[in-house]
Amino acid sequence: MTRTIDLADRRLAVSEAACRVLAQDGLGALSVRNVSAEAGLPPSTVRYVFPTQASMREHTITLVFDRMRDRIDALPADLADRERAHRIVLELLPLDEERVTELDVYLALGNAALTDAELRPALDRVVLEVRAWCEEALGLLGVPTADLDYEACRLHALLDGLAMQVVRLAPGESGDWAIDVLDRHLGGLVTP
Repeated sequence: MTRTIDLADRRLAVSEAACRVLAQDGLGALSVRNVSAEAGLPPSTVRYVFPTQASMREHTITLVFDRMRDRIDALPADLADRERAHRIVLELLPLDEERVTELDVYLALGNAALTDAELRPALDRVVLEVRAWCEEALGLLGVPTADLDYEACRLHALLDGLAMQVVRLAPGESGDWAIDVLDRHLGGLVTP
């Protein structure tokens, strides 16, 4: 049992280091040498935990969305529907350092997945999950079922666009305007 826990801990440490390397230096820097240096582990440990570059990439993108799912799942159960919807969509925007890193990882690995058949299924799962969160938020807001598919596509596109704008803000620049855009969009979908 201890060996399994140790392996899980090592996977997490290596994946977190891979996230930092990707966010700081991009996909070209994602190597065993750079990740092992970032994790403070020998290269042999990184190779043991992730024997292939593809397995490290897949686990890293999965880690990012597991964390996002954990934050959404941790939202208080007693929130009013509108507040819960609002908080779900806010989790999908890079409004703090952790979510900026997650978006950087998603963008790097998402671009790689366009030409990497091994990584593509992980990207597809991520896209479906974000889409499901959009649908959940819209359902909480009372968007009619007949409009849900269309509105989820629209919300997903809006979130992606806002995320791209927010992640590139100058240091110290506020992303509050993006929250306002999102609130106005959602408010226009809801009849009081």
